[in-house]
Amino acid sequence: MLGVIGIVLVVVLVFGGYVFSGGKIEILMEALPHELPMILGGSVGAYLVSNKSTVLKKTMGECMRSFKSPQWNKQDYKDLLCLLYILCKLMKSKGLIAVEQHIEKPAESSIFSQYPRILKDHFAIGLICDTLRTLTMGLENPQQIEDIIEKQIEKHHHEATGPGHALQIMADGLPAIGIVVAVLGVIKTMSSINQPPEILGRMIGGALVGTFMGVFLSYCIVGPIASKNLAMFHEEQQFYFIIRDVLVAHLKGMAPQISMEMGRGHIPGHLQPKFSEMEELAGTLKIEG
Repeated sequence: MLGVIGIVLVVVLVFGGYVFSGGKIEILMEALPHELPMILGGSVGAYLVSNKSTVLKKTMGECMRSFKSPQWNKQDYKDLLCLLYILCKLMKSKGLIAVEQHIEKPAESSIFSQYPRILKDHFAIGLICDTLRTLTMGLENPQQIEDIIEKQIEKHHHEATGPGHALQIMADGLPAIGIVVAVLGVIKTMSSINQPPEILGRMIGGALVGTFMGVFLSYCIVGPIASKNLAMFHEEQQFYFIIRDVLVAHLKGMAPQISMEMGRGHIPGHLQPKFSEMEELAGTLKIEG
């Protein structure tokens, strides 16, 4: 919602301020139908050339996602800590064999099914289950497990932020494309050098609309959308770091409560539950094998 309000404010205040200061909106309206398609065509064409099909398919969805709330809320972070606490407690009391039935079919697990929103995130569930499967195979070195999880998170983050980085590169190039369009407008103006000054002034003004639109789209529209998208993914990445920290802490022999506290430290500050809140919540959890 704030994103939509921001875009509306940008358009209203920029163009409204121009008109309020005495600018002639008809010059913009006359030039936009010719110059805007050139700018958009150049930028979109370059975007298609420079990106893989996997990035292109996700672009529109990620643009729309930038106007939505982040994927995880405070309750989701609390649920993740509770889920990991139950698994650590179960492994601590009954051994790795007790979690095998849960990690082989998490959708049918009595533990995972308590947290349906987390269950829908295939990467989070895969990260938990694959790590625990690795433990059942005998690899219990905390450093090695941490490296494995780090690489998986890094790969996932790189793929997820592809559209955001591509949009940022597009935003960086828009001012230059606007200049190209403006230069073409100046070339057109120079071919009419024998026209009266008022006509030449109008033509030069129309040519400069290209530069204006390139900078405007870059810094007021595309750039902010790309920045919001990347910021959202950076925040959501902390969700997976919690999984890493809790499981690695468990491997180091820490108590489930301490392991949960290690993960709590990675929750963004405005969403982070208090220590006492999680301690009280942990006391209400039922551990079933």
